[in-house]
Amino acid sequence: MISDLLTGLGLVAVIEGLVLALAPLRFEDLLEAFRRMPVQLRRNIGLLAVAVGVALVWLGRVVLG
Repeated sequence: MISDLLTGLGLVAVIEGLVLALAPLRFEDLLEAFRRMPVQLRRNIGLLAVAVGVALVWLGRVVLG
């Protein structure tokens, strides 16, 4: 269980690190775009990301596992 959590956090860190390493200026543009968005839209994007993440974990564990 804890190894799965560490694996997931590690993969998130790798993906975020790649974004910052490969396209730092685009990342700044993305942050600026988020700043201009209404709070409710940012919240909805966050909730959608959570839902997609849960679906991917479920897919990996139940359907493909």
